[in-house]
Amino acid sequence: MLEYIKTILLKVSFDKMLFEKELRKAFKVLVKEEIQHLKQWCYEQFSGMYLLILNKVFKKSPSVVA
Repeated sequence: MLEYIKTILLKVSFDKMLFEKELRKAFKVLVKEEIQHLKQWCYEQFSGMYLLILNKVFKKSPSVVA
């Protein structure tokens, strides 16, 4: 499921709102370890474009530990 979510995020990365929506949906289907991996991957891939969104989404998630 993690690889599928990565694919979706890459495909919707052209649109800020879609990207945030799909990123939030990922938290509903992934387990804690996968979310940690997704967080790392997202910051590597999208921190240049969507740093504020990443910070907002990952900060609010109770299953993500800094």
